[in-house]
Amino acid sequence: MTGGPAGAGAFRPSRWLGNRHLQSVLPSLPLRRRFVERRARRLIGASRQLLLECGGGVRLLAAYAPPTDGVAASPRRLTVLLHGWEGSADSLYLLSVAQLLYARGCGVVRLNLRDHGGTHALNAGLFHSCRLDEVIGAIRHLQALFPAARLALAGFSLGGNFMLRVGARAAPAGLRLERIVAVCPVLDPAATLVALESGPALYRRYFLFKWRRSLRAKQLAWPSDYDFRELLGETSLTAMTERMVLRYTEFPDLASYLRGYAITGPVLADLAVPTHLVAAADDPVIPVSDLDGLARTPALRVTVTGRGGHCGFVERLRGASWIDRVLADELAG
Repeated sequence: MTGGPAGAGAFRPSRWLGNRHLQSVLPSLPLRRRFVERRARRLIGASRQLLLECGGGVRLLAAYAPPTDGVAASPRRLTVLLHGWEGSADSLYLLSVAQLLYARGCGVVRLNLRDHGGTHALNAGLFHSCRLDEVIGAIRHLQALFPAARLALAGFSLGGNFMLRVGARAAPAGLRLERIVAVCPVLDPAATLVALESGPALYRRYFLFKWRRSLRAKQLAWPSDYDFRELLGETSLTAMTERMVLRYTEFPDLASYLRGYAITGPVLADLAVPTHLVAAADDPVIPVSDLDGLARTPALRVTVTGRGGHCGFVERLRGASWIDRVLADELAG
């Protein structure tokens, strides 16, 4: 179930970039924004908003950049990219790989999850990680918009988790998917929560800050529906998540909710879409040992690098990363 990437070669960062925590923060470092946005200026300039109807009245917002060598309404290849928790369609790591795919002739859709990318006012219900049906609905809408396109999916962290679950349900959902790549996907959410709570405070504080900011935006958009004062008062991710689950979801307890979006066990047993999962042995957020719990299927290929951190795989500060090239080689040919 293991194998190397098709064309990018092995990931070998320089010694000063080898630290797993440095690798984990570099892709989203604000200092990189000017360089990434400059490189992605053609993609950003070509992108237009798509409001996707996902079923049940739910709408998700995406940014679509049509290929430069084809007709915007009928791209030959279309890749849907999905960010991680509290990221967005404009996250630097998403823009970086999107630009490389765009430069290689792909149409690129950067999809926002519910309540991400400033979309808190679009849907009354609060985001949680078990809202898989609406992501399937968004991809089904894209398939209807671009019926002739060869459709591929790629996601990072929680976005990778979503895309793998979409792939496992592709056939009954009527989705025609050519390929999936998942980068450092959440495997067992309970183990990831433990890693965040027990690891360096940097990650816990980062996600607490971003989640609290998102909740305040949600309350501002729907003031008659939400009062998050008690939720915002919690000081740990575990306590915040448990309070959110009990108050705003149908799950009876935290453990049930976390199992609801785990991809370990039999979840991927029916995966038939050719899929590549890329993980790093030194990921401080996703325990690499959780890979042992995945269902084995011929469609799934797993690459584990020795280094890379969480969704890092950065070889130098400027230009495309190693993981950008892996995705472009696999999804754009």
